[in-house]
Amino acid sequence: MTALDAAPTAARRRLAPRGLTWSVLRLHRTALYVGGAALVAFAAAMVWMYVIGDTARASTGPCITPAPCFEMTASTFDDTTYRRIVSRTAEALSYLMFPVAAWAGGALIGRELESGTARLAWTQSVTPLRWLAAKLAVPALLLTAGTTTAVLLNVWARQDGGPDLALDWYSTDTFITTGPTAVTYALAGLALGALAGLVTKRALPAAGLGFAAALAFFNLMDWYRWHLWPTSSGTASGPDGYQLPQTALHMSSGYVLTSGERREGALLCTNLPSPGCLKEGDVAARYTDFHPQSHHWPLQLMDAGIALALAALATVVAFWLLRRSTPSRG
Repeated sequence: MTALDAAPTAARRRLAPRGLTWSVLRLHRTALYVGGAALVAFAAAMVWMYVIGDTARASTGPCITPAPCFEMTASTFDDTTYRRIVSRTAEALSYLMFPVAAWAGGALIGRELESGTARLAWTQSVTPLRWLAAKLAVPALLLTAGTTTAVLLNVWARQDGGPDLALDWYSTDTFITTGPTAVTYALAGLALGALAGLVTKRALPAAGLGFAAALAFFNLMDWYRWHLWPTSSGTASGPDGYQLPQTALHMSSGYVLTSGERREGALLCTNLPSPGCLKEGDVAARYTDFHPQSHHWPLQLMDAGIALALAALATVVAFWLLRRSTPSRG
């Protein structure tokens, strides 16, 4: 082989991943292939959604006369398909943290500790902390890139995000998949799964524990999410109360007394007063607390920040546990 022939070969070797990065990619190439195929399928679904979007929206538009109204509001292939794709892809992306947590606990960490593969790697001039750093950094980068791409495609395909087709902005699946929350949830799942693997040191229990931890976090945030940002409030003195914007999320409502006190869920006295009801003369107005659609991004950033903090905390604890269990290796 001449020097000219050897130069391209040497350049290719320098560009190819080596060391721990390459070993992580090679060992978990099946997960990489599955994730790549899922992203391609997701992208194809988003392109199809974008293509049929205009026709689907036209079928839900306002009516002018009774006859066209019947034709326009009838279910069509395009709007039915659009709704189905929106629902299924949003579910898949918002629940991504569950399989990630189970895989991280079972295959990424738990299986290698259980089989002794990790300890074998530690004898090959690879410290435990460096091993764990590579184990987390490589999938974290791939998850961030893939999930960010999926979220951007989802927002692009939804276009105006009209609730008639794309569901309300505050529904759980829609909210998670239209901002950075989806990305940070996937990273939280990765960190929780890795921590579960280090705690149990066995593949199957780690997968179950990682999944359970992700499920607990998901449900906690689903319940507490709307309390992360102050609500807006509207008052009205009419009998119908304050009329919410169509896209607003109702949180609570009640009466404002002449004293300025607010009573949530109270009842006005009628001809037959009951204990605890309010007299009409004591009521100044009705109030409603709600989240307008403009609160989407503040809530997104708060939710994503908590998930990212959880991922960081779980990662720190994982490194601490590994260092504590292998003090002589560092």
